[in-house]
Amino acid sequence: MPQRPRPRIDERRFAFELPARTESVARARRLAEERLILWGCGTDVRDTVVLVVSELVTNAVVHTASARFVCELREGEERLRISVRDEGGPAGPRIRDCGAEERGRGLILVDALCSAWGADRTGHGTAQVVWAELAHGMAEPC
Repeated sequence: MPQRPRPRIDERRFAFELPARTESVARARRLAEERLILWGCGTDVRDTVVLVVSELVTNAVVHTASARFVCELREGEERLRISVRDEGGPAGPRIRDCGAEERGRGLILVDALCSAWGADRTGHGTAQVVWAELAHGMAEPC
C-alpha cells in the first residue's frame, strides 16, 4: 500500500514576553504547555518542549543581563522551533563540563533532546536569540 504524504501543516506561531525573573520560568512552561495543548500536541512532544523552554528561559534569566525575554514557539511542516530572545551578555551560550554539579546541565539536555540548537546575535547590542528545534519524526507532529 503506498504511503500517503503527510498533510501540510500551516506554520503556527505563539510568542510571549515576560520579565527576566526566576518566577517567570514556571510561567513560561505553563504558557508553552497550554499552547501545545491547544495545537493538539501529544504528551511526549509537550513534555520535551516544556523542558526545552524551561532550560532556555532559565539561561536567559540566570546568564544574561536581561530585564525581559521573548519566547516563541513556531511549528512548521518539518520542525517545531523554540526560541528565546534576551538582551544578551558578553558571551553566548555554550555547553560546559559541569562535573558532579547539578547546575549547568541545561544545554546538555537541549542538545540531547533536539535535532539542532544554536544562538544568533540580533544586531541590537548584545541581544541574542537562542533556539532549539525538534524535527518531526523525533517526536510526533502536533
